[in-house]
Amino acid sequence: MIKLPEPVIKGKISLEETINLRHSIRKYKDKKLMVIDISQLLWGAAGKKVDIVSGASKTYPSAGACYPLEFYLVAGEVEGISPGVYHYLQEKHALEMVLEGDLREKLALASYGQSMIKYGPATIVITAVYSRTTEPYGKRGERYVHMDSGHSGENIYLMATALGLGTVAVGAFDDAEVKKVLRLPENEEPLYLFPVGHPMK
Repeated sequence: MIKLPEPVIKGKISLEETINLRHSIRKYKDKKLMVIDISQLLWGAAGKKVDIVSGASKTYPSAGACYPLEFYLVAGEVEGISPGVYHYLQEKHALEMVLEGDLREKLALASYGQSMIKYGPATIVITAVYSRTTEPYGKRGERYVHMDSGHSGENIYLMATALGLGTVAVGAFDDAEVKKVLRLPENEEPLYLFPVGHPMK
């Protein structure tokens, strides 16, 4: 298990500036990400709030506090993290290795050859365990799961922007192939891919 650095909750630019600067970036420099970048991105996506004694416990809102989302890091070029697939342990703010080796190219092929996934230093994958939300809410819960992933995805966008990094939301991929590449549990479905890197100027 890799314990990630504690999240930093005071940024260098305002929320307003971050929203204004946010845009999709598909080309990245040949430059590694740092482990603190990964820490911030995953914490922003789904981490536990820091020093909050009441109210929502996580950084993204979830219908009925069901929290159906799971998060994976496909690491290729990250300082301090060996290439591989890692499951983000949200309660521990830590990574647990699922698979060894650089699987960016295989993930890119499962995503119809999109180059930003192959060449980006890392990709964050959002998956869902639908039953966590459909059990209390029935069929309507599927919509709530998609809303949850949108909330979390925007957090990834804004955090990447605040860190001076770039990302893009990718929804075009073969679900079955992504599940196979990442060896996802049978009850998890991939929803979103977010390659991340230093923007090409």
